[in-house]
Amino acid sequence: MPGRELARVETERGELVLREREDALGAVVELRANGLFVMDTRETSTERVLATASLALVADPRRVMVGGLGLGFTAREVLADPRVHRCCVVEIEPTLVEWMRQGTVPHGPAVLADERLDVVVADVAAAVREAGPASYDLLLLDVDNGPANLVHQANAALYEEPFLGAVAAMLRPGGAVAVWSAAPAPELEAALRRVLGEAASAAHPVDLQGREELYWLIGGRTTV
Repeated sequence: MPGRELARVETERGELVLREREDALGAVVELRANGLFVMDTRETSTERVLATASLALVADPRRVMVGGLGLGFTAREVLADPRVHRCCVVEIEPTLVEWMRQGTVPHGPAVLADERLDVVVADVAAAVREAGPASYDLLLLDVDNGPANLVHQANAALYEEPFLGAVAAMLRPGGAVAVWSAAPAPELEAALRRVLGEAASAAHPVDLQGREELYWLIGGRTTV
C-alpha cells in the first residue's frame, strides 16, 4: 500500500491505523479500522454536510453531542456555528483522541483546543444514558455509515428503541437526533417517529473524489 504508516494500535474492537499518502495536492492522512478505509483529511464533505444539515434541524442548538470523533471535521463544523455554546464529542477509542491531541493527526491539536469542546472517552450509549434530562439540544450520530453499515456489530443497539428512548430523555423540547447513513433507513425513521414524535429522512449529495454520492440524514425531533 503506498504511503507510510503514522501509527497503529490494537483495541478491544480491532485494529486502528493512521497512514499518510501523497496526492496532487500534498499530504493526506487516512484512518483505517480493521483494514477498512474510514475517512481521510482530503475528502471531508460528508462530515461537513452532516454537521450543517443536522444543525438546521434545531432552532437554537446551544448544546450539541457528537457520537464519534473521527478526524475531527464534524466537531469543527459544529463549532463553526455561532449558535453552539458547547459541543461534547464522545469517542470510544482513547488512542484516537491521543493521536488528535498529540498532533499525530496534524490538525488535531487545533481542533481540540477550542474551549467550547469537551472530548469524553466512552461508549456513546453510556454517555447518552448518563446525560441529565433535557440537557442537550442535538445529538449527531456518526459512529457507522448507518444501521445497515455497522463498524462494530454491537452498534446495532444505537438504532433501536431502548437507546432512542434514552436519547429522547436527554433532549430538550424541540431537540433532535440526526443519524448519517450511506443508505436509506426506513426502519430507523419509523422508530424515531414512535419514540420522539417527529422524524424524516433527507438525501444529501456529497462530492467524493469527483463523484456525486447520496447520503441520507435520518432525523428525529421531540415536540416543543
